[in-house]
Amino acid sequence: MDPVRTSVMNNRFTAIVEEASTILYRTAHTTFVKMVQDYQCALATADGDIFAFPSQSGVNVLIGLPLQAILEQIGKENLEPGDVIITNDPFATDGLVTHIMDVNLFLPIFRDGKLLALAWAFVHASDVGGAVPGSISPSFTEVFQEGIRIRPVKLYRRGELNTDVINLFLDNCRIPDEVWGDFKAMLSAMNNMERRLNQLCDRYGVADIQTGMQEVMEYADEKARSVIATIPDGTYSFSDYLEGIEEDQFTYIKTTMRIDGDQVELDFTGTDPQIPAAYNFIIGDRTHPYVVLAITFYILSIEPDSPKNAGLLRPIHTKAPRGTVINADFPAAMGARAVSSTRLFDTIIGCLNQAIPGGLIAAGAGMAGIVVVNARDPLTGKDRVSVINPICGGGGARSFIDGLEGVDARFCSLKSVPTEAIEVETVMLMREYRLLPDTQAAGRWRSGSVLVMELENTGLSATMTARGLNRFHFRPWGVNGGAAGRVGEVIVNPGKPDERSIGKIKILKLKRGDVVRMITPTGGGFGDPLERDPDLVMKDVLTGLLSRDKAEQDYGVVFGKNGIDEQATEVNRAEVSASRASLPDFAFGPEREACDHIWPDDVRTLLSTEVLRHEPGVRQPLMAAVQTRLSAKDEAVDRSTLENTLAEEVERLTGNSAPTTDT
Repeated sequence: MDPVRTSVMNNRFTAIVEEASTILYRTAHTTFVKMVQDYQCALATADGDIFAFPSQSGVNVLIGLPLQAILEQIGKENLEPGDVIITNDPFATDGLVTHIMDVNLFLPIFRDGKLLALAWAFVHASDVGGAVPGSISPSFTEVFQEGIRIRPVKLYRRGELNTDVINLFLDNCRIPDEVWGDFKAMLSAMNNMERRLNQLCDRYGVADIQTGMQEVMEYADEKARSVIATIPDGTYSFSDYLEGIEEDQFTYIKTTMRIDGDQVELDFTGTDPQIPAAYNFIIGDRTHPYVVLAITFYILSIEPDSPKNAGLLRPIHTKAPRGTVINADFPAAMGARAVSSTRLFDTIIGCLNQAIPGGLIAAGAGMAGIVVVNARDPLTGKDRVSVINPICGGGGARSFIDGLEGVDARFCSLKSVPTEAIEVETVMLMREYRLLPDTQAAGRWRSGSVLVMELENTGLSATMTARGLNRFHFRPWGVNGGAAGRVGEVIVNPGKPDERSIGKIKILKLKRGDVVRMITPTGGGFGDPLERDPDLVMKDVLTGLLSRDKAEQDYGVVFGKNGIDEQATEVNRAEVSASRASLPDFAFGPEREACDHIWPDDVRTLLSTEVLRHEPGVRQPLMAAVQTRLSAKDEAVDRSTLENTLAEEVERLTGNSAPTTDT
């Protein structure tokens, strides 16, 4: 590897994709792309390996996305100059597309009649049809409910638009003009990448450009391996729960991380089978960036100058059994798959906290609620589907600094929509958007605060959906003595006679004057609260985010006439420390502790793996029957009891005996 050439090529390639990403951002039509920035573009080799990915705008969760599936579907030999491929089908692409709202375009770049590279772009389309405006409801049970799904097909053939394909897509969309505008923005970005890459070939020659593609990925591979090699070898495991749309509907997510020298394996065996809700997704058999985010984020935190490309994924290997919620089979619904990927992110962070001396970070708020409203546009008289705002909650505390206010590390790329834009483009009035005092999770480093968003419908009527809501039952966990965070809540018409708490939003019908208040979860704290610097405690008190009573309760500080009395605080903290029990490595909160009492980790893992051995149609009824029956006893389940109950329920449901457990 020539270090000078590698550095030059990396900078050149990065400049191309950053420019293209800005073009897409600046020319997009829908709010979710032009303001929230749920889109991206990149360059890949002729074999489908991404060698350049932007970081200044757009999402960062798909760095190194493997594009081989699109080449396998279309065939390299069938690509010609001027072609553009379109797809939004997760099943046909084996997880390249993670849900059908992400519409992907691919433009083959030719040089001297030979395929040189692929330009790729995607946008989250604000509507692709389906049963609800915005196409996503967590309560959907099949992909058919979520809108139109198109296998990889040529949108352009030799530069000529295939009107049959685009009309098929737009005729099944509630906002065709806006979505087509987003598609044209993607086309502009890809055309610019094609032009710029050919300019590089003019300057350096095709051979050097192709060599440069490989070298920048090799360099990223070396950087990734250098970071992984610093993590102590060993096997680490962690589990968490994804909360379903219904009460007491919980899906178990399990990760086992194995570090061996400069490589890491993430094994998701033990994760629950796919569920009849829109939380599933597919990752296929290749390492998918969507599920290894915690590892790639850690690598880029330690080596921020590393190239952002497929090389980062080479030392990361994954194992995800087919039919699980994270590697689902047709016809699973996937619209709200960000929730399950977030809980997966948390389990990997849990493993890293065990592996890395001193730990990394507490659990974040654990959700990104995307609010969508369908209402009559007073300017045009037509129904309009609008994304209001992503809402996350306070970030988890880190091992060296406080958590962020209103931002979760997992969703740091999503931007807020200005209130002025919301009120101009929709019938919703933003009544509140603020931090809630006394909601930080305590620790030597505390979490961010709860975020409150309150919206009023000023139109005749409106339909609201909200995907991504979670952590309404199980609290985000704290680390190394830090406290667990808080759970979320949604209240309709607060302070009015018909006030009601509704849990997660499914499909909410609003009349004129109805108000929706969304209260987010917040992440956990990190480290012993009694070790927090009193000056930092006082700073939070002065900003109004922490009351004196809460400061005394959580941090053991003692206030005098002129602020905190440091000498009295030191004495009080010593007394509190001596009288309390030892602090846990992870603070899960009483709800999770009650669940773990009934379902120890090894038994819960066994339940998932055993249920997955059965036919797909049996899995969910079997899982529900066993969980309901054993949870009702409110006592710890052991392996023998579980195996006997499984056998009885299998026979009851199918008339057959259970398959023999492997030993």
